[in-house]
Amino acid sequence: MPSRRDLLVSLLAAPATLALGRAAFAQATPLQAAAAAVADGQAISRDALIAFAREVSKTPYQAPRADVPRALAQLNLEQYRQIRMKPEQRVWAGENRGFVLDLLPAGNVFTTPVTIRTVDGGIIRDKRFSAEQYDFGGNPPLAADTTVPFTGFRTYAALNGQAAADEALVFQGASLFRALAKGQVFGVMARGLILNVAEAQGEEFPSFRAFWIERPGAGASSIVVHALLDSDSVTGLYRFAVRPGDSTVCDVEVTLFPRVDLQHVGIAPMTANYLFAPNDRTNVDDVRGGVHDAQGLQVWNGNGEWIWRPVTNPETLQVSAFVDQNPRGFGLLQRDRRFEAFNDLDARFERRPSVWIEPLGEWGQGQVQLVEIPVNDEMNRNILAYWRPRVPLARGGEHFFTYRMHWCWAPPERPPLAAVTATRTGRAQGGGRRRKFLVDFASDEFADPAKVAGLKASLTHQRGRVANVDGRLVPDLKLYRVAFDLDPEAANQVELRLVLEREGQPQSETWLYRWTP
Repeated sequence: MPSRRDLLVSLLAAPATLALGRAAFAQATPLQAAAAAVADGQAISRDALIAFAREVSKTPYQAPRADVPRALAQLNLEQYRQIRMKPEQRVWAGENRGFVLDLLPAGNVFTTPVTIRTVDGGIIRDKRFSAEQYDFGGNPPLAADTTVPFTGFRTYAALNGQAAADEALVFQGASLFRALAKGQVFGVMARGLILNVAEAQGEEFPSFRAFWIERPGAGASSIVVHALLDSDSVTGLYRFAVRPGDSTVCDVEVTLFPRVDLQHVGIAPMTANYLFAPNDRTNVDDVRGGVHDAQGLQVWNGNGEWIWRPVTNPETLQVSAFVDQNPRGFGLLQRDRRFEAFNDLDARFERRPSVWIEPLGEWGQGQVQLVEIPVNDEMNRNILAYWRPRVPLARGGEHFFTYRMHWCWAPPERPPLAAVTATRTGRAQGGGRRRKFLVDFASDEFADPAKVAGLKASLTHQRGRVANVDGRLVPDLKLYRVAFDLDPEAANQVELRLVLEREGQPQSETWLYRWTP
């Protein structure tokens, strides 16, 4: 008799075997019946997908198992990336549907198997690996009868031309996914969910286990992807509606079914790499001006305040919480779009997307949480940002979140105030741990001194001592620069807050900064 583990693995990996006859269906378990309703040959139904996720959550979690051919498992990353579906073999190739799919086989570090199904004419169809469909680059081709699990998929669309030839969306690796807007290169990545990050018991990594990808209509400009997420603590059903373009927009609907009370859960999480920038060049010996996917975290809180928090590569793990109720938006942004700011012809950091989260509906009380992890190379994604609900998500309940992701050059909503364009730090006079800060705010109004008469910098801090505060308008550059010195004294952490004011009213977004040694 199969174990519950083997049963669940078979349900996720081979749904085509679940075409139950009427008599068998009557004797099926609830999980078998729910899986049969979303199997090969069935009509797609949001209710059926939700029911399947609900039944999976009632079954103890079993980690997916992969049987990866040794020839693929031993490939390095560069070798693995040479494996692509032949253009004419891509799903929907030649159908003029605005999108084609490249199904990604297991290999290198990508060993978590996923089931991939398309939905053609409203009917679910399984996708199976065939070595004949692939170009293996410089790698030896696999035998025609080799069985290889999929680990994700890549979506091509017409971002930069007329044909669906540009990478626009990729799902691969645990619950990671990423998208691009026109003219961009990959940078910030998103996750389906974050659990227990930076907690003593260790982080839990949910994974997408199955995808249902709807075939777009002729000449379509959007694509819909349904995904099942699973881990020890939670099962989830996701719906992604993606519209690539000058700004690629992704509407996300999330239904979570916790197996346990989720104390530390991250909704709409995103992750980026950050090595150094002009505000954080301690011990840096590099010809480039900056190395990062994102410069900072932007928050538009429920009270209407705009916050800009530059990120850093700290010496020790740093966790910052921005308490809020019904946030209006938050994201990791790459604000500097000048090539000279990075001077890297290969990485092209200036072309990496900003990612902005727009909550749809009320999210209640919680906090935007920022995690900064120390790294010494540019390969690790050490910056995380997400929404953490104040109230734990209860075991056995059903919890819903909807949000809109903007993979963009700049968020669709921007502060109607002066915005921070640069943060710089360096050694201050007096030696020791004293630091000098330069913070630049930009606004078109700064070109006319008469319009900003009475403008002043309001700077507050916790711990340490601030001196030599100097605010100066530079009309020809349309900026207002605030310079000051920080002496942390005996403190190992100093919180700084700076906003431009006139007659007690804010004239800029709020600059927040955490200094650490």
